[in-house]
Amino acid sequence: MRTFIINENDSGQRLDKFIAKSVKNLPKNLMYKYIRLKRIKINGKRCEISTRLKVGDEIQLYINDEFFEAPKNDSFLSVAPNINVIYEDENIILVDKPSGLVVHEDDDNSIDTLINRIKRYLYDKKEYDPQNELSFSPALCNRLDRNTSGIVICAKNAESLRILNQKIKDRELNKHYLCVCIGTLDKKEDTLKNYLFKDEKSKTVSIENTKKPNNKQILTKYKVLKEKNNLSLVEINLLTGRTHQIRAHMAYICHPLLGDGKYGINQINKKYGVKTQALCSYRLTFNFKTDSGILEYLNKKSFTAKTPWFVEKFFQD
Repeated sequence: MRTFIINENDSGQRLDKFIAKSVKNLPKNLMYKYIRLKRIKINGKRCEISTRLKVGDEIQLYINDEFFEAPKNDSFLSVAPNINVIYEDENIILVDKPSGLVVHEDDDNSIDTLINRIKRYLYDKKEYDPQNELSFSPALCNRLDRNTSGIVICAKNAESLRILNQKIKDRELNKHYLCVCIGTLDKKEDTLKNYLFKDEKSKTVSIENTKKPNNKQILTKYKVLKEKNNLSLVEINLLTGRTHQIRAHMAYICHPLLGDGKYGINQINKKYGVKTQALCSYRLTFNFKTDSGILEYLNKKSFTAKTPWFVEKFFQD
């Protein structure tokens, strides 16, 4: 028999969700069977898969030891804690991600990721140790493409993660981007309204004029800040957050991002010597409209990343 004592980071979860994360080698069908047969109990009593866990609950698992032989989750210890912290408190950390760094492990299985750097940083500060956690580890609330720089939010505890995930879903966080578009835009300020289709096989998106069963509406508000040498410095207010939305939407109106190898113009990218998209998530504002629990103190606060490289390179006066 194994016993788990529920702590703050594990509370509030359904029993089945907790077990799936804590006993990863246990197949779901067996988990449901063991709960039904009372081989998994809470506080010595029969329970349901949907039971919500509370701090102090004791989970007893009368199952074979082989299911507890989980793989190590300490690969982050081999990564340097090389991060640029914009803001940090006991609940969250805002990091300025550099271009070229992936946020999570991708097809290359690189260990050097933003989340692993953050975990190492928090481990060195003695704020995170996987040995002390049953199901939680610091987690990113938003993500950026490898070659997009700017602000990424990381939750230090489960309650903050739940709140921020819901706030992002409800669009109560305002994210502004800076980018360089090729050419000069006729309208210096506009809100683009179209539909985006994501092709999972090619990992690209396309923009369409009409609603179809397999596409989703996108809203991209932009404002031209500067123009120089047939380039435009543009501020983007992302009203919806879809995959590659900014890159594809600006390309759709014939002003792709400089350096974008997927949706841009390679001949012009080579002319300016830029190999990655000139795009930065540079400002984040917490704009809570509903109860935000332990994160209420963040409401109306705004945070800004350092001036992106492309502003200095192409628009320095």
